[in-house]
Amino acid sequence: MMRAVRDRIGIGMFVMIRPRGGDFVYSPEELNSMRDDIACAACEGADGVVLGLLTPEGSVDVENTGKLTTLAAPMQVTFHRALDMTRDMETALEDVARTGAHRVLTSGGANTALLGSKRTASLVRAAGRRIRVMVCGQFVHRTLARSPPSPELASFTPPCASRSLAPCSIATRHSTGRRSSGRLRRYCTFSEDVRQLRGALDAIHV
Repeated sequence: MMRAVRDRIGIGMFVMIRPRGGDFVYSPEELNSMRDDIACAACEGADGVVLGLLTPEGSVDVENTGKLTTLAAPMQVTFHRALDMTRDMETALEDVARTGAHRVLTSGGANTALLGSKRTASLVRAAGRRIRVMVCGQFVHRTLARSPPSPELASFTPPCASRSLAPCSIATRHSTGRRSSGRLRRYCTFSEDVRQLRGALDAIHV
């Protein structure tokens, strides 16, 4: 899959490194699997990897995250929404910055970017220039119409952006067949959704 994507796109490709579903506390065997997956992502031309490791106490696993970040270099590392599962997000942000990761992905600890926007803005201010904060959680053009990004969020951009826009993660829509279960659910990203979001962001930050 990584090879197929790399052959077809010229934008940044960031690969999720996640050995299983569930929590973010990993065994030594799972950590070994993550190391192998990072090496595979590098071989297939990934620009970065996305991962998140926590301790059983609900803090960032600084030691192992730092080791994986070092292993991934020169690829960039994004610490994903495991941040939202920590006991103290502000402390967790500082811990992630210590690992050498390049950005964190968050919805501000809420179910959606809109609901968590105030806390996300606070995290952006705390991060300063040390680490980027990337917004996620149903962040689509309809969200912008109801609540434009705060100035704090508008000042940060994804590294792969070709021009100025607020950081975001494109939400996917899903379609299901009649009487389908979760196993049959299909998630798709629609190009028109991406285009409309990009247009809305550009209109805000002209």
